[in-house]
Amino acid sequence: MKIKWLDKPQKHDYPAAASYLSLTMFDETVEQTVAALKDAPMAEYAAKDIFRSSGLSLLGVSNSHVQHDQAIIIRGEALSPLLLVRDLPNGKLIIADGYHRLCAVYSFDEDAMIPCKIV
Repeated sequence: MKIKWLDKPQKHDYPAAASYLSLTMFDETVEQTVAALKDAPMAEYAAKDIFRSSGLSLLGVSNSHVQHDQAIIIRGEALSPLLLVRDLPNGKLIIADGYHRLCAVYSFDEDAMIPCKIV
C-alpha cells in the first residue's frame, strides 16, 4: 500500500505542536522552536528510526486516532508530514506533532519513509 503525504505540514499542525511543546518548554522557547519548524526544510526518515530515537511506545491499532489515520491511508488520502524536535540534552527526539500518524504508518510499513520538518 502506497502511503501518500502532503508536500508540507498543515497550518493547524504548528499550534498543535506548540501546545504539546508547552508542556516541557517555556513559552519563549516554544515560540522559537515553532518558528524554526516553520522555516525548516523538509526531510525524510524511516518510521522505525523515528520511533527508536523518540523512545516512545507504539500505540495499538485500537487507538481511535490511529484508526482514523489508518482509514485515511486506506482511502488513499494524503497525511500531513510530522514535526520533530531534537532534544539534544536528553538524546531523544520529540514528536511535536504527528505521533498518531506515525503509529498508523508503522502499522502498515515500519520501513516507510516519512516526510517531516526537524529542528
